[in-house]
Amino acid sequence: MEGKQLGNRSSKENNIKQTFWPGNRRGAGGVGGCSRLMGGQKHSPLAVRLEANGTMEHGKLTEALKAEARQLGFDLVGVCPAGPPPHLKAFQQWLQAGYAGQMHYFHRRVLAYEHPRFLLKGVRSLVMLGMNYRTVEPQATATGQGRISRYAWGSDYHELIRRRLRRLAQWLVQQVPEAKVRGVVDTAPLLERSFAQQAGLGWIGKNTVLIHPRLGSYLFLAGLLTTVELVYDEPFDRQHCGRCQACLDACPTGALVAPYVLDARRCISYLTIELRQMPPQELRLKMGDWLFGCDRCQEVCPWNRPPVVLEERGRYESGKVSQNWESWNHLPVVSEEAAFYPGPGCNPANAVEILGLTEDQFRERFRGSPLWRAKRAGILRNAALVLGNRPSEQGLAALCQALQDKDPMVRAACAWALGRYPDPKARYALQHALTAERVEQVRQEIQNSLQDLLC
Repeated sequence: MEGKQLGNRSSKENNIKQTFWPGNRRGAGGVGGCSRLMGGQKHSPLAVRLEANGTMEHGKLTEALKAEARQLGFDLVGVCPAGPPPHLKAFQQWLQAGYAGQMHYFHRRVLAYEHPRFLLKGVRSLVMLGMNYRTVEPQATATGQGRISRYAWGSDYHELIRRRLRRLAQWLVQQVPEAKVRGVVDTAPLLERSFAQQAGLGWIGKNTVLIHPRLGSYLFLAGLLTTVELVYDEPFDRQHCGRCQACLDACPTGALVAPYVLDARRCISYLTIELRQMPPQELRLKMGDWLFGCDRCQEVCPWNRPPVVLEERGRYESGKVSQNWESWNHLPVVSEEAAFYPGPGCNPANAVEILGLTEDQFRERFRGSPLWRAKRAGILRNAALVLGNRPSEQGLAALCQALQDKDPMVRAACAWALGRYPDPKARYALQHALTAERVEQVRQEIQNSLQDLLC
């Protein structure tokens, strides 16, 4: 078994990277991807040869493929036919509304989202996979600390899932040597949540994430595209959010502008990961102590609470949710992947310490982590905003020091945060910095903070 495991393995998105069309985010968010084309390998003596009209061979291959996927650590696996994604129109409307913000890569590849054939010529089947990343529960933040989204607590999930996808692709090509296969994680133009619902893995909730009735929504999604025709699962065609709108009510910035519609420009995950400038003034206080990503809309979701104690979940444990319910019922709620458990200083994070990191120190600490996507300037900006929203003596000293940082965005964030400190030291640091600052945006932030402190 690849990688260190916690206990025995038993057979979740967006965010986060968490993307932001109506579907599953990851905080994910940061993003990465796996795109590996395989085929034409030497015939294996264990190969399953598909007969021209033999449906039983198709069925055996599909079940064996699913078993192999579970053995490789995927908690969920379903198969759907290749075709236009059911949520394509919603995705296009989302882009047209401007909700993608600065994530211009969606627009650049908009045509490729229309069909998986743009990723793999001749594709016939999509094997949709989910991996649960829920581990321990978040610890409360103390003075000088910030929160990191659950998905980013451990090492970069893209690398782990990419390796597992390669092995699953190799297995399939051993069985069907003429097969062409491509694995994708997050970055390819594929509406994963839409196809995951088609493959029976769950439904898309009002917070735009994919929800599984047993595992909830803390899920990494991946897909294996192949030219092999497999046996397809029934789509998950029921919607179990009902009248609940806990996620809409709980979003600190009002990013969920309607059920199933997320304005990424207001989402804390976008503001702390994707945005390459200072967040809008009116959203900074609402970002609270989130240093990287945000899980609020998932934390309040009833489907992410303990499964045996909630009446609203118990109503769906009758076996009528889907024909696949029996195969879901034994799945773990907590992941056994050691790589997903919090690394040192991630649950929670020390914002004071992070704000003082040099470029080399940042690289040493965060390379290979999802936080690497936001780069040093983004993470230090976020740390400064956290310290502005949670003033402390340690935070004041760190902000005064970082006000001299080489990056103008970091300086601008420190200037804004110091405006939250009614302390003579903050005012002196801002006045001193103003005399030397040459970047107009930073000067404006300093002047605004000085004005706030004088009021």
